[in-house]
Amino acid sequence: MRTLYLDCSMGASGDMLTAALLELAPDADAFLAKLNGLGIPAVTYRKEESVKCGIRGTHVAVEVNGEEEHSFFDALHEAHMHPGHDGADGGHDHAHSHDHGHAHLHSGMHEIRHIVEDLPVPARVKQDILAVYGLIAEAESSVHGVPAELIHFHEVGALDAVADVAAVCLLVAELRPERIVASPVHVGAGQVRCAHGILPVPAPATAYLLRGVPMYSGDIQGELCTPTGAALLKRFVGQFGPMPVIRAQALGYGMGTKDFAAANCVRAILGETEPEEESVTELRCNIDDMTAEEVSFAMERLFAAGAREVYTVPVGMKKSRAGLLLVVVCDNPERDDLLRVLFRYTATLGVRECKTRRFTLSRAVGEIPTPCGAVREKTASGYGVTRSKYEFEDLAHIARKNGMTLAEVRALADEAKNAR
Repeated sequence: MRTLYLDCSMGASGDMLTAALLELAPDADAFLAKLNGLGIPAVTYRKEESVKCGIRGTHVAVEVNGEEEHSFFDALHEAHMHPGHDGADGGHDHAHSHDHGHAHLHSGMHEIRHIVEDLPVPARVKQDILAVYGLIAEAESSVHGVPAELIHFHEVGALDAVADVAAVCLLVAELRPERIVASPVHVGAGQVRCAHGILPVPAPATAYLLRGVPMYSGDIQGELCTPTGAALLKRFVGQFGPMPVIRAQALGYGMGTKDFAAANCVRAILGETEPEEESVTELRCNIDDMTAEEVSFAMERLFAAGAREVYTVPVGMKKSRAGLLLVVVCDNPERDDLLRVLFRYTATLGVRECKTRRFTLSRAVGEIPTPCGAVREKTASGYGVTRSKYEFEDLAHIARKNGMTLAEVRALADEAKNAR
């Protein structure tokens, strides 16, 4: 399986991810020319060699109106903040004041959509770019209590971030990994200065974006993971954990701008892994003397005790009796607990155990904000396929609350998804 592994032991930012993935491209110079041909207003991409702790890698600089910027999404402002407010830099703890002499305009999601829709990239890439922006707008909305549509991006920071996000989304599409895995994310330590004052690391928006993602701090003072980096990881990474067994075909080092005791880079490894496989335990028993209500209650107890799956199959038993085959799928550590539940809540006198292999698609969960509430979207990919579906409980909750049908809620979610 074509797998991309991202080592985020020194965090992640938009420019570092761009540079790491660019080093994996078959022709980095041709791809850089492609990026510069996107026509993002006033933006120019430039790559340069960078060495950190003796390791050679690439730094990708984004110039806006001829000036290199480091002001990713930490330059976000709510609609009520006045132009000219300085933003904190998200490029690994670089304080930066916007004093280049050009107008300090602000762009909202409407303007961002307009820029993205004009990009000469496939529809899927546009969808990915807008999804990343949607994640960050949602994070800022939650942190500041401002509706997502009223979140405004500083003009320069917005263009810089469009460039980073577009580059990463286009590179992922170009590299075509079937599976993306990342290490737990090192977020740094200490405090970061931004327009709102001094905030703890990780900054509130970054912490919100990394919900459900394994992250850790350490001895390095500074902001190692930016909101842009966090949103890109959230969008594309299907699994966080140790590096899988991989036959590497290409390696890339995307360098940050600051120097630390450890090499300040994101390392990307592209290669082949075996299909994702795990061992699970199946517990089976035949039942012919329980009511349907009793079987239902037993299944409920089994799920509560940690079963992955519980299901029944109609079977014929001795003396021509109709019965049920009750199957419990579990991880081996939960086996003994589930055996006790089986004997307590069913009438079985014996349970059979079977060890079996399980192959799975990589899974990720995102959220689609709709006017009636958020709907989670579950995406599964691998083995050359990608498919997604909305979380039924979210659809049902909105339908009950607003007197709608499930089809109407799905259409609402589709509309919100396509508008991003």
